[in-house]
Amino acid sequence: MKRVVIGCAIALLLLPGIGIAVPANANFSGKWSLDKSKSQELPPQLENVESYTLTVTQDDQQLTVDTQITGGARPEGGGRRPDGAGGQGGGGFGGRRRPDSAGGDTQGQGQGQGGGRGRGGRGGFGMGSGTVIYKLDGSETKTEAPANGRGGAASMKAQWKDGGKSLELTTTRSFNFQGNETTRTTKDRWELADGGKTLKIKRSIDTQQGSQSSTLVFNKQ
Repeated sequence: MKRVVIGCAIALLLLPGIGIAVPANANFSGKWSLDKSKSQELPPQLENVESYTLTVTQDDQQLTVDTQITGGARPEGGGRRPDGAGGQGGGGFGGRRRPDSAGGDTQGQGQGQGGGRGRGGRGGFGMGSGTVIYKLDGSETKTEAPANGRGGAASMKAQWKDGGKSLELTTTRSFNFQGNETTRTTKDRWELADGGKTLKIKRSIDTQQGSQSSTLVFNKQ
């Protein structure tokens, strides 16, 4: 009897149009806007921005993230931090470098990962932009340090988690800070919620100086 059942199951699988359904990976394509009221543990730099948007395109091979950040005065105190989060003369994004942008690691007035360009504000947050590309086959992408000496070499990797329901983006950047080599690792875990209307990014940033975690919530526009 068991042989008959197994034989019938195999025969059904071989019939045209009949097979085992494989769940599709989450698709994050679209334009997303940060909702600061729903986000948690935002660093002061993001608390002060006027807008933070992601334009995401995705296919079977890669995920492309274009980031646009505008507005926001720098918080009081602090100077440039080795993790890139501080600006000159203040603790905000002002100056030449700004921290990761939703999985990207673009830098002010330098070259963003994946060939994009980033422009940071001077004397305040100003306008931020950058484009980052991740390969979705699990392979690592590396970028060289820019010729202008701002920022350093970086490696990026994307991995599907939870059967394709979430995507983990890891960016590791090495750079020189006051004559010392240092490393910053940013790990973002992307998940969709509310029927695809909300993008949640659980972010952790690790440096030699410590770690920082936050949850960024974006609404689909």
